[in-house]
This record gives sequence, structure tokens and C-alpha cells, in this order.
Amino acid sequence: MTTAKIDFEELFDAAPNPYLVLDADLVIRHANRAYVQVTTRTREELIGQYVSEAFPNTPAAPNVARDFVASLQRVLASGEPDSVAPQRFDVPLAGRAGDLEERWWSGTSSPVLGPDGSVKWIIARAEDVTEFMRSPSGGEFAQPPGTRTAGIAAQMYARSRDLEQLNEQLRQAHIREREVVLALQEVMLRSPDLDRHRDIAVRYLPALGSLNVCGDWYDVVDLPPDRYSIAIGDVVGHGLQAAAVMGMLRSALSAAIRAVPSPAQALEVLGLYARAVDGALATTVAKVLIDPRSRLIIYSNAGHPPPILLHPDGSCELLDQATDPPLGARPEHVPRPQAGLPYTRGDTLVLYTDGLIERRDEDIDTGLARLTHALAEHSTLPVEELADTLLSHLGVSGGSQDDVALVVVRL
Repeated sequence: MTTAKIDFEELFDAAPNPYLVLDADLVIRHANRAYVQVTTRTREELIGQYVSEAFPNTPAAPNVARDFVASLQRVLASGEPDSVAPQRFDVPLAGRAGDLEERWWSGTSSPVLGPDGSVKWIIARAEDVTEFMRSPSGGEFAQPPGTRTAGIAAQMYARSRDLEQLNEQLRQAHIREREVVLALQEVMLRSPDLDRHRDIAVRYLPALGSLNVCGDWYDVVDLPPDRYSIAIGDVVGHGLQAAAVMGMLRSALSAAIRAVPSPAQALEVLGLYARAVDGALATTVAKVLIDPRSRLIIYSNAGHPPPILLHPDGSCELLDQATDPPLGARPEHVPRPQAGLPYTRGDTLVLYTDGLIERRDEDIDTGLARLTHALAEHSTLPVEELADTLLSHLGVSGGSQDDVALVVVRL
């Protein structure tokens, strides 16, 4: 493996902060691009100059050279970094010859030691703290400016500006990452068969702070000649890891129901597969098969909250007669139970994940009762309106601590 040669002068010149390099005689040997820009000085005006000549005293800054030189001499004597309190040193206004703009500067000088331990070079960093010195909090240091407290305050101000810039960069990176994970989630939850069902509404709400990608999922699969199946599941955890597991399990179950059109057998296949997927154990899944010809719902449940069959008169039935533990909960394979429930035209089937009903400060039965009450109150709404109403009624339309998946089917 070859290592690229690093051009340290190029790196130094590209540094975003303003720096000078001085030798042990306090002669300026280099000024990086940022330093030249913020001070409006040219390299020709700086390089080769003794520091007091490059920054001469002025009526507005009678002690600037003295204090800067004193700080640099302390670095030479101690071999340790040293800071200077804010100093006024005005800079020329661009395009206005002879006119100066008031500027305040705070600086830190750090030694570069030679082989014998003596100071060979000094790197001096300058910070423009004019805004701070003009602020109410900085004004108290302006007269006189040469206190150590003022220097510390100005350095804190400069660091806070660096942090603001860093936070903005992180916000932009988060926005880009969020766009990526949103696209990923959309792809993983895409169900071509769902597009053919105008009587099915689906909703997905990620947990707050989870980058909009989690482990809840839903799926709709058409089965010949005119049946269709619906799955809803919940992988433990949040984030990209849970989403990756979710994608694998969702695909596996979609394939299984096409090969063995029995909800219980499909969940058995999924359970065996889950044992080979890291992070898949303890996943809950509900699988239903809807047969419009016989008007029968066939279902099996692996530890998931029970789907609900809502009748137009507001009464509800829980699909809780074929409930088994989550995937991988048993040490050995056991056949899954399966049950059937008749329905009439106009009934509504609701499948959901526990984020819709579960709250940390109450029993899950309380949340389930809240859901059935909302369903009874709004039983005749179209599916899209009903889905939104349920999210609002249960207080999760703006997000919650857990992710939420919801499927509403008008039968």
C-alpha cells in the first residue's frame, strides 16, 4: 500500500482559520489565505516583516504591537501557548483608499518545538471578535481591553462561532441523510399490488428522532384468482439496522405467502428464516388472507396486537383466536395456529402496530379500548379519512416515541 505525500504548506494555506507562522526572531514567514482575507493585508505586506513592523501602533491601537510581541515572547520563554486579550486594530476598507474600518482581534499563539526542545516556529491564530466587542456583553471589556477575562470571553465567543458553523454543517448533513433514508423507506415499503386497491389506506409514521426509518412495515399481496393478503409487522428497535431487518422479513413473507397461501404456514416459513437473520428474533407479525368469494378472513398472529374487524354499526371484533408468540420466541419449531372470521360487505379491517395504542404510562388494553372507541365513532368514514382520523384521535399524527404503521381496508 502506497502512502500519498502530504503537502503541508498546501494544507496550511487551505485551513479555514487565519494563521501566521513566525520564526524564533518573531519575523513573519508565512500567512495563510484566510489570514490575508480577514485582515485585508497582502502577503507582501506581512512576510519578512518583524511583527511590530507588520502591526505598528496607531492612535486607535496604541498598545497592539507591544501586547502581541509580549505574548510571543512568553511563548518563546515557556514553550507553551499564550493568548492575548482583544485588541483594536483597524483594517483598510475595500475600494476606499485611506479609510479604515474598526476591528477587534483576539489571538492565540502556539509553539512548534525543534529537536532540542526550543521553540523553532510560532503559529499565531487571529480571531475577529469585533461583533462580540460591540455587543452589550463585550462592551464591558472594551475599556480597557487588556484583561485576561476579556481574552477568555472573546475566545469563548470565537469558539461559539466555530460551533455554530459546525452545527450548520451537521444540520445540512442531517437533511441530506434524512432525504436518503426517506427514499430508502419508500422503496422498502413499496407494494405494487397496493396500487390496485382503492379501498385500502396505509399510513407510516416513524418514531421521533429516528431519521424517518424504522422497523414497522405493511404489505399487500394479490393472490390468484381474486384473493389478497395483508401483513403488518414490527421489528424490535429503530434506525437503519431495524429497517434492514424489516426489509428482509417483509420480502421473505411476501414470497412465502405466494408459495404457500396459508397465513399460518407463511408465518412458519418466516419464523424459520428469522432464526438466520441477526436482529429478527422477537419480531411480531400479523398475517391475514381475505377471500371475497367466501367473504372470509383467514388469519394467524405471531405476537402482534390483534387486527380489528369494524362493522358499519360501530361494533368491533378482535381477530385474537389465532395468536402465538413472536418470531423465534420458542426454542424449537411449532406449527402456528390459524383462524377464520366471516365478514359482510361494508365491514372495515384495521391492522396496526403497537405504536398506535401503546403508551408508557398506561396498560395496553387502555390504548386498545381507545382505538375501538374511535372506530365505533367513525365507522362510516371513507378509508383515507378514517386512517387520518385514527392517527389524530390517538394523538400520534405528529409522531410519537414509537413508530406507527396502519392499514385500513374497506371490505
